[in-house]
Amino acid sequence: MLSTRSVFQEIRRDPRAFQLLLSIAAKGETQGGWENERIAALTPDPVLARKVRRHGADETKHGLMFAKLLRKAGLDEVPVPADADYCMLLERRGIGLPHGRLGRDEPLGLEEILQYLVHSKVTEERAFDEVNRLLRVFGGDAELAPSLRVIAEDETNHLAYAHEELLRLSGQGHGDRIARMLKSYALAEIRVYRDVGLAFVRHMAALLGWSGPKQWLLKLGVSAAYILERTLVWRRLAALRPPLRSNAMGS
Repeated sequence: MLSTRSVFQEIRRDPRAFQLLLSIAAKGETQGGWENERIAALTPDPVLARKVRRHGADETKHGLMFAKLLRKAGLDEVPVPADADYCMLLERRGIGLPHGRLGRDEPLGLEEILQYLVHSKVTEERAFDEVNRLLRVFGGDAELAPSLRVIAEDETNHLAYAHEELLRLSGQGHGDRIARMLKSYALAEIRVYRDVGLAFVRHMAALLGWSGPKQWLLKLGVSAAYILERTLVWRRLAALRPPLRSNAMGS
């Protein structure tokens, strides 16, 4: 039966496919760590800056954990295909703060802080969903499960803090601007996630020798999920709600 579990278990069993999966995960987390470190350095509010810095440290830690899992399997990281690079594709669509801006030593303004926090909120919703999906698949895997549980715990904190900071700023009179940005970012993220999903199927098909009908079914599933998300799920990505944990990224 073709299911998420069966597909990921097949990837797990194949060294080259597993290598690409963890390389994609490691690059995304490592890049997120660097971005958050730079944003923390440019954030004028020292309280928010500490939270952003902790967020960055968590992301860097996750990248190191994925790299360690690769080494334990006797594998090296491999380059991430450009069409499967979720972070860079989001940047090209104008989501979040571009690397060129982060390279300048100028304090962030309010609009840029909002861009960062809305980007974090939307992408952390996705990260939370993804790591918990992997836990459902690999919860019994003695090598993968411990790392995935640590990462899932961190993602819960990241999501709570993004909600908390945006609710705080909404209460200061920025609610309408935040709501518009959340909708725009959520719809853009959904499209990028669809494109990355289709690219992921193509690259895994080449590594695992999937048949044409199997590829077609998997791509159909990605496209159907996109339609569902575009129609309904974007509202969850764009919604603000009381955080599960208060001051999750505080000291």
